[in-house]
Amino acid sequence: MTAQNPSDETYLALLRGINVGGKNIIKMADLRSCFEAEGFRDVATYIQSGNVIFRSPSTGLRILTKKIEGILSESFDYEASVVMRSRKQMRAVVSDAPVGFGEQPETYRYDVIFLKAPLTSTAAMEGVPTRPGVDEAWAGTGVLYFSRRIDQASRSYLSRLASMPVYQRVTVRNWNTTTRLLELMESD
Repeated sequence: MTAQNPSDETYLALLRGINVGGKNIIKMADLRSCFEAEGFRDVATYIQSGNVIFRSPSTGLRILTKKIEGILSESFDYEASVVMRSRKQMRAVVSDAPVGFGEQPETYRYDVIFLKAPLTSTAAMEGVPTRPGVDEAWAGTGVLYFSRRIDQASRSYLSRLASMPVYQRVTVRNWNTTTRLLELMESD
């Protein structure tokens, strides 16, 4: 870790559509180098699905999102789409989860569907299908919490999300990844 500037904030960039199905392959070392070359500090990646934690002066998420999408599009020659969260927002994602969410991993798979502004959780709930007895979804602030029964996974509607219009404005992380990302953000 470098010396911290008190005006810096810890952010999380959730990249959509990289390293999936052989498309938009980006090595995490290259992703870290790209962020560092742009002056972001304490850059760390977590697993191959495009999770980047970094520090930057607080400039507002909308401005930061546009900047990062431009940098990634130019550096890696793809149309980048990024969902950004501050440390405070990630704390809320974890602390505001529905009661019991994530507590029965032997029975349920748990996911957090991160929404890209201006998509709201109310609008997203209308576009995210659930199957009674298999899936359940709850609206949160900037996210949907989604669980599905493991023994009924093949009947889950979550896989249909990719064909829905709302899909272009979301990115999904499982609950374990979500909580681990917060731990990493808190570790500075």
